[in-house]
Amino acid sequence: MSGLLELRNVTKVYSGGLFRRRSTVALRESCISIGEDHPSIITIAGESGSGKTTMGMLMLGFIAPTSGEVLYRGQNLWKSSKPVWRQFRREVQAIFQDPFEVYNPFYRVDHVLTLPISKFKLAKSKAARQQMMEEALTRVGLRPSDTLGRYPHELSGGQRQRIAIARALLLDPKVIIADEPVSMVDASLRATILKSLQRLRDEMGISILYITHDLATAYHIGERIVVLYQGQVAEAGDVQSVITNPQHPYTQLLVSSIPWPDPNRRWGWIETSASTGMFLSTEGCAFAPRCPHVMDICRKERPSLFRTGDTCAAACFLYQGSPVAEG
Repeated sequence: MSGLLELRNVTKVYSGGLFRRRSTVALRESCISIGEDHPSIITIAGESGSGKTTMGMLMLGFIAPTSGEVLYRGQNLWKSSKPVWRQFRREVQAIFQDPFEVYNPFYRVDHVLTLPISKFKLAKSKAARQQMMEEALTRVGLRPSDTLGRYPHELSGGQRQRIAIARALLLDPKVIIADEPVSMVDASLRATILKSLQRLRDEMGISILYITHDLATAYHIGERIVVLYQGQVAEAGDVQSVITNPQHPYTQLLVSSIPWPDPNRRWGWIETSASTGMFLSTEGCAFAPRCPHVMDICRKERPSLFRTGDTCAAACFLYQGSPVAEG
C-alpha cells in the first residue's frame, strides 16, 4: 500500500510561560500512515488532552513537528517546494469541530464555497462555479435552493457542518481530517453526517482520519482505531477487536464508560487508582499512576507496542512476552 500521508516518529512539544519556561509533550514518537490504494476510515480516540487534535494539526500541516517527519507522498512536507504544498492543500482537507466558528457572520455561506474555487481556479465561468457548488451540496444531502444565498445564522448546526464537508469535496481531496465533526450537532443529525463521511470513502475513494473522544461513534464508523493517552499510543488495531475486547487498561476504562442500552450491563466496571501526580509525565508508562495492574517496571520504563492479536497491539507490559509490533 503506497503511503499518501504519514507521521514517522513524530514528537510535538509545546513551550510556554513568561518567567518560568515549561514544556508539554503533546505527542511522543507517534507513527501513523494513510494509504492511497485502499480508502479507509481511521479513528484517533482518547480523552481531552490526549494529543488527538495535535496529531490532526500535524497531518494538516498547520504546525511543524518538534522531531520526526510528516511525509506527503514520501516527501518531508516541511522541506517541500511551494508546488508540493499547493497540491497538499488540495488533497488534504479539514472538517473542524465547531460548525459555528468556521463562518464569517457577515458573509453568506456561498463565500465558504466560492473561495476554494477561486483560489485553485477550479471553474472557468460563474455558471461552472454555480454547478460545482450545487453538486457538492447535493452530495452531502443538502438542497442548494435551501442553502445558497443564506447567512450562517439562518442555518442549523448540522447544515453548516455539511456545508463544510461540501467545501472540502470541491477540491477533490484524497484525505479528510475530521476533528470531532459531530460533537456539536444534535444527536438526530450525527448519523446523517457520519453516513456522509462513509459515502465519501465508498463512492469517492476518500480516506478519513476521524478524531473523537466518543468510542460509540468510533465503533460505528471506523475500520482501524488508535487510542492515545497523554500523547502516546496506548492501543491500536481494527476497531471491532479493540472496542469489543480491549487489552490496554486505559482502553478498558474508556469502554467501560460507554453507557450501553443494557440494564444488566454494569456502567464503569473498571476501577482505577489515583495519585497526586496522575496527570504528570513520568519516566515510565504514562498510565501507571492510574493503572490497577501497575508493576515496578511500569514506573521505570516506557512500554513498546506489543502484539495482542493478528491486527492489534497495546503499549502495556502485561504483554511483554508477545512480539513487538512494527511502527
